[in-house]
Parts: sequence; C-alpha cells; structure tokens
Amino acid sequence: MTRVAVVTIAHGRHHHLAAQHRSLARGTALPDDYVAVAMDDPGITDHLEGTLPRRVVRIERTREGALPLAAARNLGVASALDGGADVVVLLDVDCLAGSRLVASYADVVTARPRTIWSGPVTYLPPPPADGYPDDPEALDAWDDPHPARPRPVPGQLVEPLDPDLFWSLSFAVGREAWTRTGGFCEDYAGYGGEDTDFARAALSRGVALGCVGAARAYHQHHPVSSPPVEHLDDILRNGRLFHDRWGEWPMRGWLEEFERRGLVRRRGGHWERARPAPDAKERTA
Repeated sequence: MTRVAVVTIAHGRHHHLAAQHRSLARGTALPDDYVAVAMDDPGITDHLEGTLPRRVVRIERTREGALPLAAARNLGVASALDGGADVVVLLDVDCLAGSRLVASYADVVTARPRTIWSGPVTYLPPPPADGYPDDPEALDAWDDPHPARPRPVPGQLVEPLDPDLFWSLSFAVGREAWTRTGGFCEDYAGYGGEDTDFARAALSRGVALGCVGAARAYHQHHPVSSPPVEHLDDILRNGRLFHDRWGEWPMRGWLEEFERRGLVRRRGGHWERARPAPDAKERTA
C-alpha cells in the first residue's frame, strides 16, 4: 500500500498552517504522515490541530539570518522518507489542499514515478468574515488557477512542464526521483531562485516534470508587495548563484522593476544594489 506524507515548511503563518491541516483532514484520501518544518519558529506546535498524524522537525536560520527554504524542504522530505513514505507531497504553508490533492498525487506518482508532478494553484481572494470553508470541495467555487502556469482540468496531465514554470507551492515526488534530483541546492538561502534551479537540475539528471489537473490547491490570501522589495538582497544573492550555475539570471521581471525604481543596476552582465543596504554602515563600523 502506498504511504503518502505531506511536508510543509513554515515560519509564522500559524493560522494558515492550521487551516491547511484541516483541509487535508477532510480530503478523499488522508496522508499517512504530516511533517511541518519549523524554520526558527518555536511556537509552531501550538497551531497544529485535528486528528491527522503530525510531527515537527526544526531548522534554524542561516548564519546570515536568512530563512533556509531550500534546506528546510530537504529536511522535510528526508524526514518523510525516513518515516516510510513512498510519495511525498510538498505544500506551501499558505496552501489549502483540494479534496483530491493527496489522492491524485499518490495515483500519478505511483503510476509515473520518474516524473515530479505539480498541481494547479488558485490564489484566493481575501476570506469572508467567517473565513474560508473547512470543506475542501466548497473551495471549487473559487477555482481559478494562476494564469502564468499550466491549467489542466481534473483528469488531464500536462507533459512536459517548462522548468521555468515550476513552483514549489504544490508538487509531489517519489523516493527514487527525489534521490536522483539530489534535492534543492542548499546554497540558496532566503527568497527566490531555488525552485527553478531544482527543476532544471531534475531535468539534467533524467527526472521529468509534469502537471496533474486533479491535484488542486488554494493559496490563502495575504498581503504581498510587487515587486518583493523586502526580499531584494535575497533575490540578488540567489540570482547571482543561479547565474553561476546556469549562465543566466532568473527573476528578470522583478529585477527590471527594481531597476526602474532605482534600487538595482546592471554592471558587467550582473545585477547589484544601486545603493548600500540600510544597515551597511553598521556592518562596516
């Protein structure tokens, strides 16, 4: 019998985490294991509720103070596989699971284990006064997957998936394919770049990418900035690493918008801050 684990990484977003846990508990198939990776977040256990099996593993920030998103995913998958999982679903902490998400991922990974499978993600509007429904089937009324990604309907598979369109918001992988990928590159820290790097590395190692329409997820609303100015230094650091590994810069749309705002500049084929970070004087004092 196929054992399925769900892994989510979290720093804060505790109410979103609890809502995700409730949505998984009401799916057509339940995960055998639920692993929450707490990134510098000692209070996370207080917000896991319901009857699903669940456990928490912990990881601290990097020495530079960044959240270790890539390393946290690797830790979560390793913990799930060590716990006996055959299929591991990675779900962003902001995502609610559609009613057939776990069942669909389990089916497609079992049938096509050499492929990493993603599912469509809908970005939800702000919740009504009484919150999003706990019944995942009721989320179908909001179903409208992000237009910049493939939008297969339930019952449809999309292959191959462009690696530059891969998101870690919702995907599933089997043990053999994960081992072959080598996991996420842990040189990435903080926000940006590690998803595309992972997808390109997977393809380079003979692991395919696809999208399964029945594994639908719903991203809970929260305020965002566009472009994500608060992640500027992470994006520059991770973008330079991506360039060193793949010969080009990712996230060019954001970088070009940062440039229009006078925050970055291009020099010698690379992007850099146009002016020092706010705490630069303190660091060099």
